[in-house]
Amino acid sequence: MNTNGVSRRQWLREHSELGICVLLAALGVVVLVDTATIATDFTQRGPIGPKTVPTIVGVLLLIVSALLVRDVLRGGRGAAEAGEDVDLDAPSDWRTVLLLTAAFLANAVLINVIGFPLSGMILFWGSAYALGSRNPVRDPLISAVLSVGTYVVFNHLLGVPLPGGPLMGVL
Repeated sequence: MNTNGVSRRQWLREHSELGICVLLAALGVVVLVDTATIATDFTQRGPIGPKTVPTIVGVLLLIVSALLVRDVLRGGRGAAEAGEDVDLDAPSDWRTVLLLTAAFLANAVLINVIGFPLSGMILFWGSAYALGSRNPVRDPLISAVLSVGTYVVFNHLLGVPLPGGPLMGVL
């Protein structure tokens, strides 16, 4: 290998944070391009429409990416993970990952069948269970309040229609 190839590899290794910059910039572009395709005719209820927040998020992703590039090129480096209460040598907790995945997939499959309030409750309760909460009264109750509250905010206040399912007439 020539010295140029070795130094290029070494430079890339020393500036590996630039990969995160590329990822953030790509994500920002995807968000902005996707935002441009949002139809506003049925959801616009004032000066702030459904494109506002995604546009802000996309622009902020691009700004953060540019600021991070500047910092990395000026010698900034990410701090090594120290973790106060994290054992970096411990294996991954695949049970938790699988339970969270199951709760998310159950929500995705059931949302059009039983409606958002019930499928959201399953999502919130399943997530709490996967993360270690085992209170049989509190967890479903908080999950129901979060789910119905989210449904009311999106459906009635923001004008973003969510499937109501069997609770459509009640809520």
